[in-house]
Amino acid sequence: HNRDCVSQGFEWLVAGDLSQSVFAFLRHGRSEDPPIVVVCHFTPMVRADYRLGVPMPGVYRECLNTDSEYYGGSNCGTTLGMASSEPIAAHGHAQSIVLRLPPLATVFLERV
Repeated sequence: HNRDCVSQGFEWLVAGDLSQSVFAFLRHGRSEDPPIVVVCHFTPMVRADYRLGVPMPGVYRECLNTDSEYYGGSNCGTTLGMASSEPIAAHGHAQSIVLRLPPLATVFLERV
């Protein structure tokens, strides 16, 4: 909820991937907190090997996956819920991660 009402709390990562029905954004909270990466996928198929640009190098961990069997989903997601960045540019960032996007789901990732 921090920075909900100011433009510095939100940053688009992917806003126009119509062919794969994906959009992604960053949510920035307090300055000492790392941003949360939010990826939304709107087709009923798994998107393997989806490359997503990220603002900082490191390891990103799924902290929420709406396709989890906990919520009645198929439990599809990125292997072990983790993705390490690579120095491959994507979506305006020098680093990127590769995700396995579950069908009809939203995934939140945090840098650890």
